[in-house]
Parts: sequence; structure tokens; C-alpha cells
Amino acid sequence: MSNQPSRRAILSLYHSTLRTSKSFSSYNFRNYFIRRSKDTFRVIQSESDPARVKSLYAEATRELAALRRSAIVNQLYGGSRLAVEGQKPEMTRADT
Repeated sequence: MSNQPSRRAILSLYHSTLRTSKSFSSYNFRNYFIRRSKDTFRVIQSESDPARVKSLYAEATRELAALRRSAIVNQLYGGSRLAVEGQKPEMTRADT
């Protein structure tokens, strides 16, 4: 029987998942996966059963692999920015 993942490994997986979620070019997908990642790791953090933590960690690892593949496809076919996304302000001569 192997040990449960360490706190450092769980945090590393969490940060990798958030980083991948933020790489989606589509606003709706990006916000959905960020919210879902936070919810998933909140459940892992609150769990006290070592076997359950291990299974949740393994599932999150598989989801990260699928999320990375999905992010690549989304970046390839990403559309234009939505109105709710922050637009870059245009620079004028007076601003420089």
C-alpha cells in the first residue's frame, strides 16, 4: 500500500491545474475550469480519509492531462475577445 500524496504534491497539482485553466483563450471555458479546479481541490483539502485523498488525487491528475489537451485545442480555435473581458487600452502620444 503506497502513501497518500503529500501536501506539497497536492498544492503543486493545484497550481498546475489553475495555470492550465488560465491558458484557455475562451472566456467562458477559462472561468468554468478555474471555478471547477478550486472546487475540486477544496474537496481534497477537506477530506480526512487517506484512501479517499489518494483516489481524488489520482482523478485530479487524470483530469489535468485532459485539461491540458483541451486547452491546446481551445487555443488553436479561439475566437475573438468578449465584451466582458478586459480590453487593452489604446496608447496615445500623450500617454508616453
